[in-house]
Amino acid sequence: MQVPLSTQLLQWYDRHARVLPWRAPPGTIADPYEVWLSEIMLQQTTVVTVKPYFDKFKKTWPKVGDLANASLDEVLSAWAGLGYYARARNLHRCAQVVADEHQGIFPQTEVELKQLPGIGQYTAAAIAAIAFGQRAVVVDGNVERVMARLFAVEEPLPDAKSVLKEHADSLTPDDRAGDYAQAVMDLGATICAPRKANCLICPWSDPCAGRRQGIAETLPRKKPKAQKPTRSGTAFMVLNSRGELLLRDRELKGLLGGMAEVPSTPWVESPEPDTPVLNHAPVDADWTQLNGLVRHTFTHFHLELGVWAARVTGEAAVRSAAWPDRCRWVARRDLDTAALPSVMRKVIAHGLERM
Repeated sequence: MQVPLSTQLLQWYDRHARVLPWRAPPGTIADPYEVWLSEIMLQQTTVVTVKPYFDKFKKTWPKVGDLANASLDEVLSAWAGLGYYARARNLHRCAQVVADEHQGIFPQTEVELKQLPGIGQYTAAAIAAIAFGQRAVVVDGNVERVMARLFAVEEPLPDAKSVLKEHADSLTPDDRAGDYAQAVMDLGATICAPRKANCLICPWSDPCAGRRQGIAETLPRKKPKAQKPTRSGTAFMVLNSRGELLLRDRELKGLLGGMAEVPSTPWVESPEPDTPVLNHAPVDADWTQLNGLVRHTFTHFHLELGVWAARVTGEAAVRSAAWPDRCRWVARRDLDTAALPSVMRKVIAHGLERM
């Protein structure tokens, strides 16, 4: 009698499962809070990057209720550097909903989980399977790669997503669905890796159609990505006589929503040629344009920022009527704990080196 592929993989997982701070040992059910927290952090981010953030969040906010009671600024500050900041805002809001509307207990079904802020199809399936042992089809990039190679799916992504999910569904067992989901992800992360398929030690080597056809490492195919546009802008570094830096809070919605920033012009692909840059300056001062540009890449565009700098007496008056309630002076010793995204830390480092 042929052993099901899921059973083969689970046997491999029982011996080779990665030890991760949010993961329960094979055969046991994980803490829903830890599963949810790690899955949100792992979106678009690697395990190596996430580990210290997960540890910091768990130490600071051991339970979902603790996270719900934190301020958004505290959460954004702890998240700073992890990127995709809408995740942090949704994380905080989701914790509040779970604490206030579900008595601190996560719902167990995919349908209920998807109603929570920031939880989509993949995350709902992952939590339902890993934290509650429910049969759910969990498909991330690792799973898509394994399925594409196992079944020799040559249709490129993203068009192949539905086919790959059907294959994943066909293999997902009724029992130990959470362990199975983590096993496929581990397989993709450690053996069936993006640039190298280590077929000799793969538990699914024999049935793998991609290996038999000699095309495993070419899969999954992907449509060519459109070239990212480049946007530009100007940031304004202002230090007062106490050495404090002027920061501004961004709008809650949109890119880097709710984060702190060095005041800047809009980031645009085609700046208005006749608009003087200093029209956007946050204070009246003797401004100096600093040498060099700060470059940063976001998901959908490259950014180039010029930096102008000024020193002012006292705190100075914030000139723009649209922003004074969101501007504040921050001591340099407090910058490490401010909710500053990576691009703004680059701007500050660039400015302080040259002022």
